[in-house]
Amino acid sequence: MNLDRLTALAHRYGVATDYVGWGEKRHDVDPETLVAVLRALEVPAGSDEEIEESIREIDDQPWREFVPAVTVVTEGSGATFAVHVPHGHLVKVWIVSETGDDVAAPQLDVWVEPREVDAVLVGRATFAVPDDLPPGYHQIKALDLDDSSAASAPLIVTPRRLHTADRLTGRQRWGLAVQLYSIRSADSWGVGDFADLAGICEVAASAYGADFVQVNPLHAAQPQAPIEASPYLPVTRRFVNPLYIRITDIPELDGLSKSQRKTVRALGRSFLAENTATDKIRRNKAFRAKMEALELIYGVPLAPARAGAYREFRRREGKGLKRFATWCALAERYDADDPRWHGKFLDREYLTKKRRKLARRIDFHMWLQWLCDEQLATAAHAARSAGMGIGVMADLAVGVARHSADAWALGDVLASGATVGAPPDGFNQQGQNWDQPPWHPRRLAEAGYEPYRDMIRTVLRHAGGVRVDHILGLFRLWWIPDGSSPAQGTYVHYDSEALIGILALEAQRADAVVVGEDLGVFEPSVQDSLRERGILGTSILWFEQGPDAAIPPEDYRELCLTSVTTHDLPPTVGYLAGDHIALRSRLGLLASGEDAERERDARERDAVLELAYERGLLSRDTPLTDPAVVDALYAVIACTPSVLLSVALVDAVGERRIQNQPGTDSTQYPNWRVPLANAEGDVVLVEDLVSSVRFRRLVSVLNESGVPGS
Repeated sequence: MNLDRLTALAHRYGVATDYVGWGEKRHDVDPETLVAVLRALEVPAGSDEEIEESIREIDDQPWREFVPAVTVVTEGSGATFAVHVPHGHLVKVWIVSETGDDVAAPQLDVWVEPREVDAVLVGRATFAVPDDLPPGYHQIKALDLDDSSAASAPLIVTPRRLHTADRLTGRQRWGLAVQLYSIRSADSWGVGDFADLAGICEVAASAYGADFVQVNPLHAAQPQAPIEASPYLPVTRRFVNPLYIRITDIPELDGLSKSQRKTVRALGRSFLAENTATDKIRRNKAFRAKMEALELIYGVPLAPARAGAYREFRRREGKGLKRFATWCALAERYDADDPRWHGKFLDREYLTKKRRKLARRIDFHMWLQWLCDEQLATAAHAARSAGMGIGVMADLAVGVARHSADAWALGDVLASGATVGAPPDGFNQQGQNWDQPPWHPRRLAEAGYEPYRDMIRTVLRHAGGVRVDHILGLFRLWWIPDGSSPAQGTYVHYDSEALIGILALEAQRADAVVVGEDLGVFEPSVQDSLRERGILGTSILWFEQGPDAAIPPEDYRELCLTSVTTHDLPPTVGYLAGDHIALRSRLGLLASGEDAERERDARERDAVLELAYERGLLSRDTPLTDPAVVDALYAVIACTPSVLLSVALVDAVGERRIQNQPGTDSTQYPNWRVPLANAEGDVVLVEDLVSSVRFRRLVSVLNESGVPGS
């Protein structure tokens, strides 16, 4: 095989043939990996002949398009687009704006040699996108005046910069980072819910002066138990998990018969012990009980006003909602490995008949999403009413599970034959496979980025901000061919201008702040690109290490959300004790020995502690087990210029246990199942937060450092 030509083909499709990994070490990608990743991109590359044909195909492809499948530009950037017609034909091109107005698209005097494609000599004409065309979703229209053929394609103009970020400068704000499922109240059904989120927002704002509450992804899981525990492995990122519905807040509950109300009360009472259990969150028990109650309540007719609101919700969410609800109704009846998912369920005529038979069940799942939307809106209103400037900050996961609603409904917009993960690094030395199909870059563009923008829009509907997990994936993603180890992957590049631009456009319209989790190995230009677009970065105190010492807090970025720890590390008490190393050693996740790892970790830990010592925030003789050490580390991040500070709720109450150990499954560790407890191992409920001495002391440390609060 001609490796030079394989490399040339890979570069045309944005597939990296080498990369710089952990420790600044350069790696060459195996040819076998390149061939496998290209195959997942539907590009034949198994022989020299296939490689040459694939190169010709991608070089000819733009010339086959009358107008580009989609054009995404930044406002006022002097962008252009090309139109292709048989050489010598006259063409008329204009733009229809989002508001329906016709806008002239000036043709530029740019000569490009015509090209023979499919035995036709094709010419190219270049047109300008008017600099005063506002951000929005427009259409390019083209008419071949010689043969009367016509074409239309999306033109997406994105904002140069998010104004929401600029509003944050001038003062520092802090918020609370919570795993919603882990903190219950006396009225919960074993799992934190939307009413608990409202309660957390009210306490955090009114009692402590928080400006936002950052939650784990609330994306939907499977429609029946057992459901996935990880909020980062959903079945769709557009819709919400009904697990978080507060049953007793549904108005139609009052319409149940006496015996039905008794059944619902009994279901609720069965969780009295669960709400105070500290060993493990039992999602499946809670989900089954809630679904039993919801099926009863669904039978109660809606009052006229609520029926109208439900109709409006269905209209607004459109085909995407119906497709998701259809998947839920089917997934309740057919296993993930049933061949009909790849056969009959993709046949439009057969699916139409199936939908008629499952109409009531499909409506039930749409109704569930309406309830989620209502209760999430109530929580967002509670946050704002309590005085939060940002309010609820949502979390957007990297992707979805393989056998998921999105994998079925979005078709080839998600690639098959590869999954997303991460190469080996200091915390996961064998790499990670997240078992999620990646966006197919070309197919997503051909779809006008509609699935992506619909997802962003829905996530932001009731959020004042969003944290985008692994935002580096909007620039490049680590693709792992099926059957390969995480270390045997490579990066596939995306049109980051399009993906970041659409994210900024939707956030601008939602008046929301965007935080990108830009940790790990990334190209040097990434953080500059995010900053220029008004997207905040992320800094974790433990990770901010220079070559010889920890980076001084004064040198942190201003446009940033800074925290001491993250959900993939132990709470700060546990991190100081090295709990993460002990766990990874026990599970065989260390490439080096435990002693060597502890030695390296101690150096980095002590370098961070030195920041507190030097600034007089902590005495050198303070034991690491003293809560004052945690307080001092939060005082360190208060010394940064970062506009947002994130306080982990686990640190605020003294919890020590880690929520998630990357690279493990439920047989190794109870990831995402650890209920919130304090330093003494006692449960912490929402009602307990307002009187928490430890919480109040930590906030007072921030206040003394100049961060506004109660």
